[in-house]
Amino acid sequence: MDNTTQPNQPPQDPYGLPPQPIPPQDKQMMENNLPEQPKTHNKRAIISTILLFVAAPLIALTLTRYVIRSYEVDGPSMEQTLQNQDLLIVNKWPQTWSKISRKQHVPARHEIIIFDLDEGYGEKRQLVKRVIGLPGERVVVKNDQITVYNNDNPNGFNPDKDQSYARPELGSPGDVDVTVNEDEVFVVGDNRLNSLDSRYFGPVKINDIVGELTLRIFPINTLKTF
Repeated sequence: MDNTTQPNQPPQDPYGLPPQPIPPQDKQMMENNLPEQPKTHNKRAIISTILLFVAAPLIALTLTRYVIRSYEVDGPSMEQTLQNQDLLIVNKWPQTWSKISRKQHVPARHEIIIFDLDEGYGEKRQLVKRVIGLPGERVVVKNDQITVYNNDNPNGFNPDKDQSYARPELGSPGDVDVTVNEDEVFVVGDNRLNSLDSRYFGPVKINDIVGELTLRIFPINTLKTF
């Protein structure tokens, strides 16, 4: 006998049972649920992207205001250590933490700092100089030489002696005899013949210090840490 099939008959499963239809309520639930998860992921991705764009400039602003910042040298006052248009990275965190903790942070002798100079009438400019005199010390500039007097050196010493930045051939012009207050430092430029510094405007208030030089990043071939 030839094999034949009955027309319009549903196929049988191996056990001879017809396929079971999906209940309408289950089918509707499946259709409703399928697109929901991708939509949730899309919303989260959009929100994350928006938050990233909002947070990034805020983080950058916080870092430049309180932690680190770049500066460009303008002028020859720190030659040969720094050259005009050198790009610097300055560490502002010690001064920031000092204000938070209310404990005065004094830069070390020979540290290069950035500070605000009040020029009067509400105008300020930022200068880069080297710390030579510390709080409580007496600084004398005479006969083209700087001499610092303190408790450890009652007879005075030359702070430039044996320092790599020193340029004895230039000398240190000026006529100064000042005792640095407890909230001040005495600063000078390395190019003593062409530097506006504490020899002319006096010691700098520690609260006016912006930060301490950490790194020179440009020109690339002069990359250096300080």
